[in-house]
Amino acid sequence: MGRGWVHGVRVASAAKKGKAFTKIAKEITVAVKLGGGDAEGNPRLRTALREAQKNSMPKDTVDRAIKRGLGATDEAALEEIIYEGYAPHGVAFLVEVLTDNRNRSIQDLRAIVTRKSGNMGEPGSVLWMFDRLASVLATKAGATLDTAEEAAINAGANEVQDLGEGHWHFWADMTEMDAVSKSLVEQGWTVEKSELSYKPKTPMELSETQEADVQVFLDAVDDHDDVKRVFLAL
Repeated sequence: MGRGWVHGVRVASAAKKGKAFTKIAKEITVAVKLGGGDAEGNPRLRTALREAQKNSMPKDTVDRAIKRGLGATDEAALEEIIYEGYAPHGVAFLVEVLTDNRNRSIQDLRAIVTRKSGNMGEPGSVLWMFDRLASVLATKAGATLDTAEEAAINAGANEVQDLGEGHWHFWADMTEMDAVSKSLVEQGWTVEKSELSYKPKTPMELSETQEADVQVFLDAVDDHDDVKRVFLAL
């Protein structure tokens, strides 16, 4: 299940380190703003800090992002916004944005989406097509669908998907994210990422040509500094 080119979720690409650092720093700032600066009691901050470590983000950049979230700098406050619409071939999308300038973000995104054959939608126009769930990405050497499903049941996850190349996607209720992650680790799995996410209720099927068109759209949107993640109904 699932294709290597898309998991329904896209995060910052490490291919452009400066851009990746900008996105991770914004996520750290918002995580601190919403849940405080103690990573032990702030799952979102823990996830962001793991991402920073994985991308070898400088400590002073991390510290500055934390201070910004605590309001200890004179930088403009960041806000989190969801934009909705349709990618090429009628594929519904959600875009999570972290921005200090709402007007700039929507103008930039509207231009990108239109240029790449998509359409921006009104609030609520496609959000109903997705479920808000806990998403846990994990790996385990030699895991099969049977062993992954057994691990999911033991952990309290609702569903598991094989993403290929040894990567598995566990879905659970929002409130169960930490419990599922902890249980998987206890069962010998390596948890790569755990976060709240959006899962399409009815994924679309596309031809290879259509997939290529959507990939071009996805890359263009994801490349914007204010974009945190893109969710597709695929």
